[in-house]
Amino acid sequence: MVDVTLTPAVIETERFQLRPLRPSDAGLIAHYTADRRVAEGTRAIPHPLPPGASDAFVARALSADRTEDVWAIDGSANRLAELLGVVSLTRMEGGQSELGFWIGAGFWNTGFATEAVDALVRANPHKARTLFAEVFQDNPGSARVLTNCGFVYLGDAESWSVARNARVPTWTYLRKMG
Repeated sequence: MVDVTLTPAVIETERFQLRPLRPSDAGLIAHYTADRRVAEGTRAIPHPLPPGASDAFVARALSADRTEDVWAIDGSANRLAELLGVVSLTRMEGGQSELGFWIGAGFWNTGFATEAVDALVRANPHKARTLFAEVFQDNPGSARVLTNCGFVYLGDAESWSVARNARVPTWTYLRKMG
């Protein structure tokens, strides 16, 4: 049983809410992340997605000893899909957190990613003094999401992509809070 004091808070936006994952999200997570383009836009999602991987992801997100807080982008209250994508924060040392996000390919270019990231940044549920994020250099759309939400370019790096089975050049961004 998850300690409810550790459950991420619900964050409301104009078109959807960010809410903690629930076991019923696993099917849509598997559906969206089975798209090679979505998986290749992340560091950790494999392609093809192994059976049970989305269930395991949800279980980790609900675990009391998790390292990452994950929110579903849920548009069901506004006649949108129950799960449009996810946004997450991972605690780092020194009052810092790393932000991550992905959106189902059918919802790209809708502003959902910008709205979700902006809402999470404004809520700052980790009370972080600094947020970091990185995107692959072949994904300028995600870079625009970050700059639209007040992140500034910090530098180039590389990260491993499980789906690509390769190191991929990245752009790293920083957002100082408060």
